[in-house]
Amino acid sequence: MSSINAFLEHPGSHERIRQEDYIAGLAKGLALLEAFGTERQRLNVTQIAERTGISRTAARRHLKTLKYLGYLDTDEHYFWLTHRVLRLSSSYLSSAHLPKIAQSFLNLLAAQTSLTFSIVVLDDNEVVPIARSYLPQQDNLRVSPYGMHLGNRLPAHATSTGKVLLAGLPEQAQQDWVQSYGLKRLTPFTLTDPTRFMQVLKDISFSDYCLSKEEHELGVIAIAVPVLNAQGQAIAALNCMSQTNRVQEDYLIQQILPLLRNTANELRNII
Repeated sequence: MSSINAFLEHPGSHERIRQEDYIAGLAKGLALLEAFGTERQRLNVTQIAERTGISRTAARRHLKTLKYLGYLDTDEHYFWLTHRVLRLSSSYLSSAHLPKIAQSFLNLLAAQTSLTFSIVVLDDNEVVPIARSYLPQQDNLRVSPYGMHLGNRLPAHATSTGKVLLAGLPEQAQQDWVQSYGLKRLTPFTLTDPTRFMQVLKDISFSDYCLSKEEHELGVIAIAVPVLNAQGQAIAALNCMSQTNRVQEDYLIQQILPLLRNTANELRNII
């Protein structure tokens, strides 16, 4: 096959692109930005090269270019992200359709129940909140458990939203996902056995909801349902999170689950 007709396939999304249309330099620059995370907020050239798989020379040039553009800052040894990277997320949140239309629904749910609700999407091995409920009277209360702020990334296997979205994938894709990313233990209640995890996904697919208790953070309980588009594909998850000392499992299933399902159906009709 000639290079003109050759295609590249993304290992995660399976998106395909003609090789001649692929800009490797842009991909490397974005991979470099993604190398920074909550566990390592400052990285040097060697660490960047190891995390991205590019040479130290190339990593240094990319870092200096991103520093020049204002996306990174440095003390000449370590580099770190600047506020300019928020331009990318703010542009998405202000222009994307789903976060906009979901906001009023989330606020209504919060007003009805005094609990916290969010819309979450799956991104490789993590889930990302793109919209969350907001009520002015909640400003001074801890009603938002850890991880509910917009753009934060949480491990999919240990969250209600992540398992709901994984349950919507074909079984082979689920197995590939587990093999690629693993099931890291985060609390004593995190599911780490692949066989049991796969069975849980089957159960979630059958019941069409997921209840997760203290799998990601002790003291936090959540329930989630998928948000489908017109073609029946799960494009996001709608969830409710609270503290275990505030709500019980029965309450979430009997009182909150019907509200989540009704809201998900309404969203499906307008997205």
